[in-house]
Amino acid sequence: MLASLLASGKVLLADGATGTNLFAMGLTSGDAPEMWNFDYPERVKALHQGFVDAGADIILTNSFGGNARRLMLHGMQDKAREINRLAAQLARSVADKAGRQVVVAGSVGPTGDLFAPLGPLTEDEAVEVFVDQMEGLKEGGADVAWIETMSSIEEIRAAARAAARVGIPYTFTASFDTAGRTMMGITPEALVKFASELQPPPVAIGANCGVGASDLVMSILGMNAAAAGIPIIAKANAGIPHFVGEHIHYSGTPELMANYACLAIDSGANIVGGCCGTEFQHLAAMRQAVSAHERAALPDEAKVVDELGPLQAPPSKNQGDEAARRASRRRH
Repeated sequence: MLASLLASGKVLLADGATGTNLFAMGLTSGDAPEMWNFDYPERVKALHQGFVDAGADIILTNSFGGNARRLMLHGMQDKAREINRLAAQLARSVADKAGRQVVVAGSVGPTGDLFAPLGPLTEDEAVEVFVDQMEGLKEGGADVAWIETMSSIEEIRAAARAAARVGIPYTFTASFDTAGRTMMGITPEALVKFASELQPPPVAIGANCGVGASDLVMSILGMNAAAAGIPIIAKANAGIPHFVGEHIHYSGTPELMANYACLAIDSGANIVGGCCGTEFQHLAAMRQAVSAHERAALPDEAKVVDELGPLQAPPSKNQGDEAARRASRRRH
């Protein structure tokens, strides 16, 4: 379904935050959001419904940390497949009543482990972990595996291999939160090069989360320069997080997120959404902006900063070639 919607040429709107909105509904720090699929299914469905009502074309399942390695922290590793099946069923039940096409994207986050030789997890072991998760998502009715917030080539490749095994289309996004790179050193340009070599190919690739809307738009610009026809996803946080009392508040207003959506489209994005801190009102403003906006010329950094604020972690100069070499060395 996602591929056919993208083929129409229409810019699609993905949903907003899962975790931060569930916290607003009562989720307690330290608890697994995925357990709400069992304990509070109506609240999870209300989250999906709120985003559909705000105009989302794509909703993500409540399964970001639903792999066995992450669930091990809560003693729930043996229930990974069941948790993901239920997460997809809840989203599917909302999407199917929308009266229009709404894609159910099965959220697949990182394992939380470093890969060998830096850590305990091998790529082959990670494939099995992701297969278990994606089988549950597929059984529950997910249209696509939405691999997100990744930082290493090895982990993205493991998740892509798992999607191929399960027989489900997949997308992936990385978090460029370290001076224009991911934590493990990938640049936007290197990510596109890696994606172009995958078989089967991803339906779309892009960036999510990170350190702010300005930085994310600059990452999308980097991808657009090398995209070679691969659809691009932009899913930025709603501004910058800061504490208000004991609670984290994101600085982005609905107006800022609407401006971000337009700049992301101009930068080459085919799918635009929000990540941490993005609430229903943010997404509704983005829906209006996306529906009214016609793609314009590529913005430069000055325009991005002028409209969205300063970069929080600007890239160092001349880092792109070195990051590409590092990514290439990891593949071989």
